[in-house]
Amino acid sequence: MFSFEPSEEQKMLVDAINRYAKNDLRKLAHDADEDCGYPESTIDKGWDIGYLQASIPEIYGGFGDRSAVTGVLAAEEMAWGDLAGTLNVMTPGLFVLPIYLGGTQAQKEGYLPDILKGDWRPFTSALIEPYFDFDPRELRTTAAASDGGYEITGTKSYVPYADEAEAMLVFANLEGQTQAFILPKGVEGIEIGSRMKLLGINAYPVYEVNFSGVKVSLENRIGGPEGFDFSKILDASSVALAAMAVGLSRAAFEYSRDYAKEREVFGVKVAQKQAVAFMLAEMATEIEAIRLLVWEAAWMLDRGLPEASIQAYLALSGAVDMSMMVTDRAVQILGGYGYIREYPVELWMRNGRGIAMLNGLAIV
Repeated sequence: MFSFEPSEEQKMLVDAINRYAKNDLRKLAHDADEDCGYPESTIDKGWDIGYLQASIPEIYGGFGDRSAVTGVLAAEEMAWGDLAGTLNVMTPGLFVLPIYLGGTQAQKEGYLPDILKGDWRPFTSALIEPYFDFDPRELRTTAAASDGGYEITGTKSYVPYADEAEAMLVFANLEGQTQAFILPKGVEGIEIGSRMKLLGINAYPVYEVNFSGVKVSLENRIGGPEGFDFSKILDASSVALAAMAVGLSRAAFEYSRDYAKEREVFGVKVAQKQAVAFMLAEMATEIEAIRLLVWEAAWMLDRGLPEASIQAYLALSGAVDMSMMVTDRAVQILGGYGYIREYPVELWMRNGRGIAMLNGLAIV
Protein backbone atom coordinates (compact mmCIF):
# COMPACT_ATOMS: atom_id res chain seq x y z
CA MET A 1 0.00 0.00 0.00
CA PHE A 2 1.46 3.36 -0.93
CA SER A 3 0.28 6.95 -0.74
CA PHE A 4 0.21 9.44 -3.58
CA GLU A 5 0.29 12.46 -1.27
CA PRO A 6 3.70 14.19 -1.31
CA SER A 7 5.18 15.43 1.95
CA GLU A 8 5.46 19.14 2.71
CA GLU A 9 9.19 19.03 1.91
CA GLN A 10 8.49 17.38 -1.44
CA LYS A 11 5.82 19.97 -2.26
CA MET A 12 8.23 22.80 -1.50
CA LEU A 13 10.92 21.26 -3.69
CA VAL A 14 8.53 20.65 -6.59
CA ASP A 15 7.14 24.20 -6.32
CA ALA A 16 10.65 25.66 -6.46
CA ILE A 17 11.53 23.49 -9.46
CA ASN A 18 8.27 24.41 -11.21
CA ARG A 19 9.14 28.12 -10.96
CA TYR A 20 12.61 27.43 -12.33
CA ALA A 21 11.26 25.24 -15.13
CA LYS A 22 8.68 27.84 -16.12
CA ASN A 23 10.68 31.05 -15.74
CA ASP A 24 14.09 29.84 -16.85
CA LEU A 25 14.22 26.53 -18.73
CA ARG A 26 11.00 26.92 -20.73
CA LYS A 27 11.88 30.47 -21.78
CA LEU A 28 15.43 29.59 -22.82
CA ALA A 29 14.87 26.11 -24.28
CA HIS A 30 14.54 27.19 -27.91
CA ASP A 31 17.59 29.46 -27.91
CA ALA A 32 19.62 26.93 -25.93
CA ASP A 33 18.82 24.26 -28.53
CA GLU A 34 19.81 26.60 -31.36
CA ASP A 35 22.99 27.72 -29.56
CA CYS A 36 23.85 24.17 -28.38
CA GLY A 37 24.17 25.17 -24.75
CA TYR A 38 22.69 26.90 -21.72
CA PRO A 39 24.17 29.95 -19.97
CA GLU A 40 26.21 28.92 -16.92
CA SER A 41 24.03 31.16 -14.74
CA THR A 42 20.93 29.15 -15.67
CA ILE A 43 22.56 25.84 -14.78
CA ASP A 44 23.88 27.32 -11.52
CA LYS A 45 20.38 28.52 -10.62
CA GLY A 46 18.97 25.04 -11.10
CA TRP A 47 21.75 23.49 -9.02
CA ASP A 48 21.11 25.96 -6.19
CA ILE A 49 17.56 24.64 -5.79
CA GLY A 50 19.18 21.62 -4.15
CA TYR A 51 17.38 18.71 -5.80
CA LEU A 52 20.46 16.46 -5.41
CA GLN A 53 21.36 17.68 -1.95
CA ALA A 54 17.82 16.83 -0.84
CA SER A 55 18.61 13.12 -1.40
CA ILE A 56 21.94 13.01 0.44
CA PRO A 57 22.31 12.98 4.26
CA GLU A 58 23.89 15.93 6.02
CA ILE A 59 26.99 13.92 6.96
CA TYR A 60 27.94 13.86 3.27
CA GLY A 61 27.07 17.47 2.47
CA GLY A 62 23.36 17.20 1.73
CA PHE A 63 20.31 18.06 3.79
CA GLY A 64 17.91 15.15 3.29
CA ASP A 65 17.51 11.41 3.08
CA ARG A 66 17.75 9.27 -0.02
CA SER A 67 14.36 9.08 -1.74
CA ALA A 68 13.73 7.86 -5.27
CA VAL A 69 10.19 9.23 -5.00
CA THR A 70 11.50 12.73 -4.31
CA GLY A 71 13.91 12.30 -7.20
CA VAL A 72 11.27 11.39 -9.76
CA LEU A 73 9.00 14.22 -8.64
CA ALA A 74 11.87 16.65 -9.16
CA ALA A 75 12.94 15.11 -12.47
CA GLU A 76 9.44 15.24 -13.95
CA GLU A 77 8.87 18.85 -12.99
CA MET A 78 12.23 20.05 -14.29
CA ALA A 79 11.90 18.14 -17.58
CA TRP A 80 8.52 19.83 -18.06
CA GLY A 81 10.64 22.95 -18.57
CA ASP A 82 13.23 21.32 -20.83
CA LEU A 83 14.89 17.92 -21.03
CA ALA A 84 18.33 19.17 -22.06
CA GLY A 85 18.34 21.78 -19.30
CA THR A 86 17.37 19.12 -16.77
CA LEU A 87 20.18 16.83 -17.87
CA ASN A 88 22.64 19.72 -17.56
CA VAL A 89 21.61 20.54 -14.02
CA MET A 90 21.57 16.90 -12.95
CA THR A 91 24.94 15.89 -14.43
CA PRO A 92 26.86 15.89 -11.10
CA GLY A 93 24.37 13.29 -9.87
CA LEU A 94 25.86 10.84 -12.37
CA PHE A 95 29.00 10.91 -10.26
CA VAL A 96 27.55 11.52 -6.80
CA LEU A 97 24.73 8.98 -6.59
CA PRO A 98 26.69 5.87 -7.66
CA ILE A 99 29.26 6.71 -4.99
CA TYR A 100 26.55 7.28 -2.41
CA LEU A 101 24.67 4.09 -3.33
CA GLY A 102 27.67 1.80 -3.73
CA GLY A 103 30.84 3.50 -2.55
CA THR A 104 32.97 2.86 0.50
CA GLN A 105 32.82 5.17 3.49
CA ALA A 106 36.15 6.68 2.45
CA GLN A 107 34.86 7.35 -1.08
CA LYS A 108 31.71 9.00 0.20
CA GLU A 109 33.59 11.20 2.65
CA GLY A 110 36.29 12.00 0.14
CA TYR A 111 34.09 13.20 -2.72
CA LEU A 112 30.50 13.98 -1.77
CA PRO A 113 30.81 16.91 0.68
CA ASP A 114 33.12 18.85 -1.63
CA ILE A 115 30.74 18.47 -4.58
CA LEU A 116 27.45 19.02 -2.77
CA LYS A 117 28.51 22.05 -0.74
CA GLY A 118 30.06 23.85 -3.68
CA ASP A 119 28.80 25.40 -6.89
CA TRP A 120 27.78 23.31 -9.88
CA ARG A 121 30.82 21.66 -11.43
CA PRO A 122 31.10 19.09 -14.26
CA PHE A 123 31.45 15.72 -12.56
CA THR A 124 30.23 12.99 -14.88
CA SER A 125 30.10 9.29 -15.74
CA ALA A 126 30.60 7.07 -18.79
CA LEU A 127 28.26 4.10 -19.25
CA ILE A 128 26.76 4.04 -22.75
CA GLU A 129 28.73 2.38 -25.56
CA PRO A 130 28.45 3.01 -29.34
CA TYR A 131 27.10 -0.40 -30.34
CA PHE A 132 23.63 -1.28 -31.61
CA ASP A 133 23.44 -4.19 -29.14
CA PHE A 134 24.64 -2.17 -26.16
CA ASP A 135 23.76 -3.86 -22.88
CA PRO A 136 24.75 -2.13 -19.61
CA ARG A 137 25.10 -5.55 -17.97
CA GLU A 138 27.44 -6.88 -20.65
CA LEU A 139 29.80 -4.02 -21.40
CA ARG A 140 32.57 -4.25 -24.00
CA THR A 141 34.70 -1.77 -22.09
CA THR A 142 36.82 -3.96 -19.82
CA ALA A 143 38.66 -3.59 -16.52
CA ALA A 144 41.45 -6.09 -15.82
CA ALA A 145 43.62 -6.53 -12.76
CA SER A 146 47.05 -4.97 -13.39
CA ASP A 147 49.98 -3.93 -11.20
CA GLY A 148 48.01 -3.87 -7.97
CA GLY A 149 45.13 -1.99 -9.58
CA TYR A 150 43.07 -2.11 -12.77
CA GLU A 151 43.53 -1.28 -16.44
CA ILE A 152 40.55 -0.01 -18.42
CA THR A 153 40.19 -0.34 -22.18
CA GLY A 154 37.21 0.47 -24.37
CA THR A 155 35.02 3.16 -25.93
CA LYS A 156 32.12 5.13 -24.50
CA SER A 157 29.64 7.51 -26.09
CA TYR A 158 27.16 10.09 -24.78
CA VAL A 159 29.59 11.12 -22.02
CA PRO A 160 28.40 14.49 -20.66
CA TYR A 161 30.98 17.26 -20.21
CA ALA A 162 33.81 14.82 -20.92
CA ASP A 163 36.03 17.62 -22.19
CA GLU A 164 35.99 19.53 -18.91
CA ALA A 165 34.96 17.01 -16.25
CA GLU A 166 36.80 17.34 -12.96
CA ALA A 167 36.37 13.61 -12.39
CA MET A 168 34.59 10.79 -14.17
CA LEU A 169 33.08 7.45 -13.26
CA VAL A 170 33.67 4.86 -15.95
CA PHE A 171 31.64 1.64 -15.97
CA ALA A 172 33.44 -1.44 -17.21
CA ASN A 173 33.14 -5.20 -17.40
CA LEU A 174 35.22 -6.81 -14.65
CA GLU A 175 35.07 -10.60 -14.74
CA GLY A 176 31.55 -10.57 -16.14
CA GLN A 177 30.15 -7.90 -13.80
CA THR A 178 29.53 -4.22 -14.46
CA GLN A 179 31.61 -2.19 -12.03
CA ALA A 180 32.53 1.50 -11.74
CA PHE A 181 35.88 3.24 -11.32
CA ILE A 182 36.78 6.81 -10.41
CA LEU A 183 39.05 8.53 -12.92
CA PRO A 184 40.52 11.86 -11.77
CA LYS A 185 41.01 14.65 -14.28
CA GLY A 186 44.18 14.37 -16.32
CA VAL A 187 44.76 10.63 -16.02
CA GLU A 188 46.74 9.20 -18.92
CA GLY A 189 45.17 7.02 -21.61
CA ILE A 190 41.91 8.94 -22.09
CA GLU A 191 41.18 10.36 -25.54
CA ILE A 192 38.16 12.65 -25.83
CA GLY A 193 36.58 12.88 -29.26
CA SER A 194 34.58 15.68 -30.81
CA ARG A 195 31.25 16.71 -29.39
CA MET A 196 28.51 14.44 -30.71
CA LYS A 197 25.90 15.94 -33.03
CA LEU A 198 22.46 14.62 -32.17
CA LEU A 199 18.86 14.89 -33.35
CA GLY A 200 17.77 16.33 -30.00
CA ILE A 201 19.07 17.49 -26.60
CA ASN A 202 21.42 19.79 -28.52
CA ALA A 203 21.85 22.01 -25.47
CA TYR A 204 23.54 19.13 -23.62
CA PRO A 205 27.22 18.53 -24.49
CA VAL A 206 28.07 14.83 -24.88
CA TYR A 207 31.22 13.20 -26.27
CA GLU A 208 32.71 9.91 -27.37
CA VAL A 209 35.63 8.86 -25.17
CA ASN A 210 38.30 6.20 -25.75
CA PHE A 211 40.13 4.48 -22.90
CA SER A 212 43.49 2.92 -23.81
CA GLY A 213 45.01 1.01 -20.91
CA VAL A 214 43.93 3.59 -18.33
CA LYS A 215 45.44 2.78 -14.93
CA VAL A 216 43.12 2.87 -11.91
CA SER A 217 44.13 2.28 -8.30
CA LEU A 218 42.40 -0.24 -6.06
CA GLU A 219 41.04 2.61 -3.93
CA ASN A 220 39.18 4.02 -6.92
CA ARG A 221 36.95 1.02 -7.53
CA ILE A 222 33.46 1.88 -6.32
CA GLY A 223 32.70 -0.28 -3.30
CA GLY A 224 36.32 -1.30 -2.78
CA PRO A 225 37.63 -4.83 -3.47
CA GLU A 226 34.13 -6.32 -3.25
CA GLY A 227 32.66 -3.86 -5.72
CA PHE A 228 28.99 -2.86 -5.69
CA ASP A 229 25.55 -3.88 -6.96
CA PHE A 230 25.17 -2.23 -10.38
CA SER A 231 21.43 -2.94 -10.50
CA LYS A 232 20.84 -0.12 -8.01
CA ILE A 233 22.38 2.37 -10.44
CA LEU A 234 20.54 0.98 -13.46
CA ASP A 235 17.20 1.05 -11.64
CA ALA A 236 17.75 4.61 -10.42
CA SER A 237 18.59 5.66 -13.98
CA SER A 238 15.51 3.94 -15.40
CA VAL A 239 13.06 5.70 -13.10
CA ALA A 240 14.84 9.03 -13.60
CA LEU A 241 14.54 8.89 -17.38
CA ALA A 242 10.97 7.64 -17.19
CA ALA A 243 10.07 10.58 -14.95
CA MET A 244 11.74 12.99 -17.36
CA ALA A 245 9.76 11.44 -20.21
CA VAL A 246 6.56 12.11 -18.26
CA GLY A 247 7.52 15.75 -17.71
CA LEU A 248 8.46 16.31 -21.34
CA SER A 249 5.30 14.58 -22.57
CA ARG A 250 3.17 16.57 -20.16
CA ALA A 251 4.57 19.77 -21.63
CA ALA A 252 3.78 18.66 -25.19
CA PHE A 253 0.27 17.54 -24.24
CA GLU A 254 -0.61 20.75 -22.40
CA TYR A 255 0.65 22.95 -25.21
CA SER A 256 -1.17 21.05 -27.96
CA ARG A 257 -4.35 20.82 -25.86
CA ASP A 258 -4.41 24.56 -25.27
CA TYR A 259 -3.65 25.23 -28.93
CA ALA A 260 -6.51 22.95 -30.01
CA LYS A 261 -8.93 24.69 -27.66
CA GLU A 262 -8.04 28.14 -29.04
CA ARG A 263 -7.38 27.48 -32.74
CA GLU A 264 -10.35 27.63 -35.16
CA VAL A 265 -10.46 25.87 -38.51
CA PHE A 266 -13.50 26.51 -40.75
CA GLY A 267 -15.32 28.03 -37.81
CA VAL A 268 -14.78 25.09 -35.44
CA LYS A 269 -12.30 24.77 -32.62
CA VAL A 270 -9.67 22.14 -33.41
CA ALA A 271 -10.34 20.44 -30.06
CA GLN A 272 -13.97 19.87 -31.09
CA LYS A 273 -12.93 17.66 -33.99
CA GLN A 274 -13.50 14.09 -32.90
CA ALA A 275 -10.18 12.74 -34.18
CA VAL A 276 -8.23 15.41 -32.28
CA ALA A 277 -10.31 14.99 -29.13
CA PHE A 278 -9.61 11.25 -29.17
CA MET A 279 -5.90 11.91 -29.66
CA LEU A 280 -5.77 14.28 -26.71
CA ALA A 281 -7.68 11.84 -24.51
CA GLU A 282 -5.28 9.01 -25.33
CA MET A 283 -2.26 11.27 -24.75
CA ALA A 284 -3.54 12.25 -21.29
CA THR A 285 -4.35 8.64 -20.42
CA GLU A 286 -0.89 7.36 -21.36
CA ILE A 287 0.87 10.12 -19.44
CA GLU A 288 -1.08 9.39 -16.27
CA ALA A 289 -0.58 5.63 -16.62
CA ILE A 290 3.21 5.94 -16.96
CA ARG A 291 3.40 8.49 -14.15
CA LEU A 292 1.74 6.03 -11.77
CA LEU A 293 4.08 3.28 -12.95
CA VAL A 294 7.09 5.53 -12.29
CA TRP A 295 5.86 6.50 -8.84
CA GLU A 296 5.25 2.88 -7.92
CA ALA A 297 8.71 1.86 -9.15
CA ALA A 298 10.32 4.66 -7.13
CA TRP A 299 8.30 3.71 -4.06
CA MET A 300 9.46 0.11 -4.41
CA LEU A 301 13.09 1.20 -4.82
CA ASP A 302 12.89 3.23 -1.61
CA ARG A 303 11.74 0.13 0.23
CA GLY A 304 14.27 -2.21 -1.31
CA LEU A 305 11.63 -4.56 -2.66
CA PRO A 306 12.94 -7.35 -4.92
CA GLU A 307 10.37 -6.55 -7.63
CA ALA A 308 11.64 -2.97 -7.93
CA SER A 309 14.06 -3.75 -10.80
CA ILE A 310 11.29 -5.20 -12.94
CA GLN A 311 9.03 -2.27 -12.17
CA ALA A 312 11.77 0.24 -13.03
CA TYR A 313 12.37 -1.53 -16.35
CA LEU A 314 8.66 -1.51 -17.16
CA ALA A 315 8.39 2.17 -16.28
CA LEU A 316 11.18 3.13 -18.67
CA SER A 317 9.97 0.81 -21.44
CA GLY A 318 6.50 2.31 -21.23
CA ALA A 319 7.86 5.85 -21.02
CA VAL A 320 9.90 5.41 -24.22
CA ASP A 321 6.81 4.54 -26.25
CA MET A 322 4.60 7.05 -24.48
CA SER A 323 6.95 10.00 -25.04
CA MET A 324 7.24 9.27 -28.77
CA MET A 325 3.48 8.90 -29.17
CA VAL A 326 2.57 12.03 -27.22
CA THR A 327 5.17 14.34 -28.75
CA ASP A 328 4.45 13.12 -32.28
CA ARG A 329 0.73 13.73 -31.84
CA ALA A 330 1.43 17.18 -30.42
CA VAL A 331 3.17 18.01 -33.69
CA GLN A 332 0.20 16.62 -35.65
CA ILE A 333 -2.33 18.65 -33.67
CA LEU A 334 -0.52 21.88 -34.53
CA GLY A 335 -0.60 20.95 -38.19
CA GLY A 336 1.89 22.89 -40.30
CA TYR A 337 2.89 24.99 -37.31
CA GLY A 338 4.07 21.87 -35.53
CA TYR A 339 6.94 21.54 -37.99
CA ILE A 340 8.17 25.10 -37.50
CA ARG A 341 11.08 25.54 -35.09
CA GLU A 342 9.56 28.64 -33.47
CA TYR A 343 6.91 26.35 -31.96
CA PRO A 344 8.16 24.11 -29.11
CA VAL A 345 6.44 20.87 -30.10
CA GLU A 346 9.07 19.91 -32.68
CA LEU A 347 11.78 20.29 -30.03
CA TRP A 348 9.81 18.10 -27.63
CA MET A 349 9.43 15.47 -30.35
CA ARG A 350 13.17 15.46 -31.11
CA ASN A 351 14.04 15.31 -27.43
CA GLY A 352 11.40 12.67 -26.74
CA ARG A 353 12.92 10.42 -29.38
CA GLY A 354 16.14 10.45 -27.38
CA ILE A 355 14.67 8.91 -24.22
CA ALA A 356 15.36 5.43 -25.58
CA MET A 357 19.02 6.31 -26.15
CA LEU A 358 19.80 7.91 -22.81
CA ASN A 359 19.70 5.19 -20.17
CA GLY A 360 22.67 6.05 -17.99
CA LEU A 361 22.48 9.82 -18.51
CA ALA A 362 20.27 10.47 -15.49
CA ILE A 363 20.08 9.09 -11.97
CA VAL A 364 17.76 10.04 -9.11
